[in-house]
Amino acid sequence: MSSPARFRKPPLLPVIAALALSTASYFVWSSQPRRLSAEPLGTPPATQYSQTVAAVGLVEPASENIAISTPLPGLVTAVHVAAGDVVAAGAPLFTLDDRAARAMLAVRTQQVSAARAALTRLEHSPRPEDLPPLRAQVKAAAQALADAQVQQDLIEEVDDPRAISREDLLRRRIATDAAAAQLEAARAELARVEAGAWSADLAVARAALELAEQERLAAAVDLERLSVRAPRAGTVLKVNARPGEYAQIGALAAPLIVFGDTGDLHVRADIDEQEAHRVSAGGAAIASPRGAADTRVPLEFVRIEPLVVPKRQLTGDVAERVDTRVLQVIYRVQPGAVPLYVGQQVDVFIDRTQMRAVALGQP
Repeated sequence: MSSPARFRKPPLLPVIAALALSTASYFVWSSQPRRLSAEPLGTPPATQYSQTVAAVGLVEPASENIAISTPLPGLVTAVHVAAGDVVAAGAPLFTLDDRAARAMLAVRTQQVSAARAALTRLEHSPRPEDLPPLRAQVKAAAQALADAQVQQDLIEEVDDPRAISREDLLRRRIATDAAAAQLEAARAELARVEAGAWSADLAVARAALELAEQERLAAAVDLERLSVRAPRAGTVLKVNARPGEYAQIGALAAPLIVFGDTGDLHVRADIDEQEAHRVSAGGAAIASPRGAADTRVPLEFVRIEPLVVPKRQLTGDVAERVDTRVLQVIYRVQPGAVPLYVGQQVDVFIDRTQMRAVALGQP
C-alpha cells in the first residue's frame, strides 16, 4: 500500500498577480472624476425668435475705435486728457517736446521780416536823400568837362605850331573826352536811381519773400504737429501716453490713445461663414450682455460689412476652429437700452423670419 500524498501549498505567483490586479483596479476606480450635478452659474442666453441666427457681438463706438498715434516721434511732455473725458473736435490730447520746432519757427519768422524789409526798400527807392549827391556829381562832371574843353580850345587856338607840342595837344583832347565820359556816367547813374527799382529785382525780392513765408508756414506746421488733437468730437476710451515716455510713430500694439464717438453705440456681430448665407440686410435683433442672459437689448440694423474676415473673438467652445472666417453685421443700440460699454461682449440673436420677409418685400 502506497504512502499518503504530501500536502501541496497553493502557487504563490497567481496569488501575487491577483492582489496586484485588485490593487490596480482600486486605484483606477478611485482616480476617476466624480461628476456631481450642479446648477449653472448663470442662465444661458436664449432667443425669443422662432427662427434665429446666433452670433457673438462686440460693443464699439459709432465711429469704431480710433487708435490715436503721432505724426512725428518725440518725447511726451504733457497729456491733456484722461480716460472717460468727452472732448470736442480739435481739442489737444497730448503734446511732444517742441523746443526745437519753436526755435526753428522763430528763425523762419526773422527771415520773413528780413525778406519783407528788402522788398520794401526796393519798392520805395530811390530815397530822397539819394538824389542830391548824384545831381551834384552830374554838375561837377559838367564843370570838369567845361574846364577840359577850355584847356583844349586854348591850345588849339595857338597859331605857331612850334609853340606847343603835339603831345600836349593830344593830352588836352583825351582829357576832354574823359571829362565828357564822366559826365555821361554821372547822368546815367542819376537817371537809374530816379527810375527806381528794376522790375526784375522786384520780382526776385517778392519771390524771396514768398519762399521765406512758405518756410515759416512749414515750421509752424511742424510745431502744430507736435500737439496731437482729437480728430472729431468723442470720448477718450484709453490713455497709454504718459509724460516722459517716448512716442513712436506708426501702428502700435498699444495705441497711445484709444478714441471714439460714443454718442451712438454699435454692436459688431461675427456670424460664422457657415451661417452667412442665412443673413440678409434688415431685420431686428437683440443682444444679451455676458452674465445677464435675462437682459435683452434691442438692436437696429445698420449695414453688412462686404468683406469676410478671419474670426478674432473666440467663445471658448472646444469644437470651435481658430481659422473660422466670419461675416460682420453692424447694429445700432437703440436709445434708452441697458447701458453697455465699449469692448463688452454680447450674445446676438438675429430674427431670421423678419430678415426673410424684408428680403421678399413683405410687410
